[in-house]
Amino acid sequence: MFLGLFRRSVKVVRKKTAKSVKPKAKKAKIKKVGVKKISARKTAARKPKVTKKTASKTRTKKTVMPEVVGTVTHYFPHVKAGVILVTKGTIAVGDTLQIKGHTTDFKQKVTSMQINNSPVQEAKEKEEVGLLVKSRVRHNDVVYKL
Repeated sequence: MFLGLFRRSVKVVRKKTAKSVKPKAKKAKIKKVGVKKISARKTAARKPKVTKKTASKTRTKKTVMPEVVGTVTHYFPHVKAGVILVTKGTIAVGDTLQIKGHTTDFKQKVTSMQINNSPVQEAKEKEEVGLLVKSRVRHNDVVYKL
């Protein structure tokens, strides 16, 4: 009953005859052109460049402590907008936010905000705000203000 599953297909193999074998073409040799070797004298004559660092030229990065502003409550993938519940402080257009979660971690500037489909410039505590985001955000991601 199951013999059809275990049968092997038989392939017909033809032997090559002397007439059917073609002679192989010879490979062309590739010549290297324009390669120069530098002698040990020339490399020893070169002096390493010495750079001076002064206190006035060195720059230090500003370390901004992120402040927890809220959490993500919803994400609309078609319009790439996230809903954020502001739990502490305020969010305004132009602020830089960092959204961090289990698989999410990115920074972006706030370009537009809406509350109940009307554009606003600033959101205060205990308000749910819709923000355009550049990447997917998930429920309970933490929002930091930089």
